[in-house]
Amino acid sequence: MAMACMKLGSKSEVFHLDQDEKTWTCSSGLPSDVTIEVGDISFHLHKFPLLSRSKTLESLIGDSSDDEKKMNFGDEKRSCVVKLHDLPGGPKIFLLVAKFCYGVKLELNSNNVVHLRCASEYLQMTEEYGDENLINQTENFLNEVFDNWNDTLKALESCDEVVEYAEDLQIVSRCIDSLALKACSSDNDLLGWPVSSMRENPFATVIWNGIQTSSSSNQDWWYEDVSGLKLPLYRRFILAIESTSLDQERIAGSLMFYAKKHLPLLGRQSMIPNVILSSSFDSYLDQKTLLEEIVDLLPSQKGVVATKLLLRLLKTAMILHCRPLCLENLERRVGLQMDQASIEDILIPNMGYSSETLYEIDCVQRMLDHFMVADRDRDQDGSEITDSGCLEDNDDDLIRNSHSLTPVTMVANLIDNYLAEVASDVNLKLEKFQSLAATVPDFARSIDDGMYRAIDIYLKAHPWLTDSDRELLCRLMDCQKLSLEASTHAAQNERLPLRFIVQVLFFEQLRLRTSVAGCLYVSDNYNSQTHLSSSMVLPGSGNVHLLTTGGSDRRVVVVDDMRGRVSELEKECLSMKKEIDKIVKSKGISWNSLCKMFGVGLRLKSKSRDRGAKNVSPASRIKENNQNEENGELNRVE
Repeated sequence: MAMACMKLGSKSEVFHLDQDEKTWTCSSGLPSDVTIEVGDISFHLHKFPLLSRSKTLESLIGDSSDDEKKMNFGDEKRSCVVKLHDLPGGPKIFLLVAKFCYGVKLELNSNNVVHLRCASEYLQMTEEYGDENLINQTENFLNEVFDNWNDTLKALESCDEVVEYAEDLQIVSRCIDSLALKACSSDNDLLGWPVSSMRENPFATVIWNGIQTSSSSNQDWWYEDVSGLKLPLYRRFILAIESTSLDQERIAGSLMFYAKKHLPLLGRQSMIPNVILSSSFDSYLDQKTLLEEIVDLLPSQKGVVATKLLLRLLKTAMILHCRPLCLENLERRVGLQMDQASIEDILIPNMGYSSETLYEIDCVQRMLDHFMVADRDRDQDGSEITDSGCLEDNDDDLIRNSHSLTPVTMVANLIDNYLAEVASDVNLKLEKFQSLAATVPDFARSIDDGMYRAIDIYLKAHPWLTDSDRELLCRLMDCQKLSLEASTHAAQNERLPLRFIVQVLFFEQLRLRTSVAGCLYVSDNYNSQTHLSSSMVLPGSGNVHLLTTGGSDRRVVVVDDMRGRVSELEKECLSMKKEIDKIVKSKGISWNSLCKMFGVGLRLKSKSRDRGAKNVSPASRIKENNQNEENGELNRVE
């Protein structure tokens, strides 16, 4: 769509520029009787056309003429001189004003209408000095400009040079309100020709923040256009669209687009601070101010900005040494959605000159603290309590609770991986490592292999740790939650304290004994089964299948090659026992003292077995027999 314009005047051009002397002259045939100086340019004009249109010029020319009369000697005549150095728009705009006064053809458009409106106000070109004077003409054209997105945007951009006058005339606020209304609307007819980047190809594909859309249905078409505004005007535009209850994600998207365009460091966090210091001081301050403003304008709603982008802003803010309030704001935002972060995102290099560690451990600790506080608040708000004062226990609650653990579990895995990455830093203090690991609750880790890996790397990088420090470090993980591979590695890890190795071996033996007992129980049930349902189909694989007959609660377990599996488990149990015996013999201590040392109560008190024996389930009997076998074997060792 073509730019809006308005034609004024009908006379042909009569102004000519003398570039050598920097003067404009009017070739009307009459000698000039007034000189208007605007900046370093002089205009040799005539009094009458100017006096008939401007109250300000009438006053200035009258005063100047009186002064000139007093200074005249004899018959000498001098031209009247008027200085307008503070005229809005300068010499370029005064030339258009002069053409208007002389009736010469000129064109109003979105690029010059704001300057002409301010200049006409400055010169007081009201209707008292001629019908359809310049103030009235420019106001009428401004109303046409506000109907079109691009014309309004250009008019707003032109306000930078005459911002004080434009503010007084409320031109800036009117432009911003017009743009905000159009940005919140999806009616293309209301917008005129909206987005500059789509003019050549209105059906171009746009990819922003990983989402692919077409321009025909894209509601974020104004991102690029408003990104050309100066920061003060852009801030006012964002505040204006926030007052219209626009979708928070669209506001955040515009802010991130603006930041990405004007902050070169946003995508270059690998750049060292010395590169920033080599740039100009003003540029450094401008970028710092811009980033602080962007963070301040970001909507408070959780999830409107991707965690990756927030962490990029945080890294850039650290490089630019932004205010602590800005850093705290970003850390809190990241903490609220830390479950969406990746290990590459939170590996933030340390920018401090006096810091010892390679990475910002304290920053990650603060973000994790924010997440845990928010998670506790979410759990408290999400709990449903019945009239009796107890938590309602049903399937829906179980499903909801299992889902609520997912973010905590994701953060636990993230922190375990992060600790494994930073554990090799020899300057990382044990207290910081412990604090970060202990912040995540135990229930968030279904398996402690990640914590074991991080601890092992830390012990390898810090061989000078004392035995007490090693034991404190190993208390961060539960040896019962280690996988078979991790337990096997831990049993042979010389860096671990002996106490922890024995605990790993012991609980692994208990795990194997429980598996053997379960297999024997299943095998006995299989042998005692005399009748099978006619609808049962025996599988051909060696897996365990649970089949239920229609309408009954009887369950039949089919086991193939069960004896072979039991034999393998017995061999593993025997091998584990030999490892424990080897450790016991090497230290010259008895089983009894060893158990007391590690606080493992191996002597099991006998229960009243006769009472209610008929009501005891087969599984309970098997468990009791296993405990009796363990007690008997341990007593024999003693």
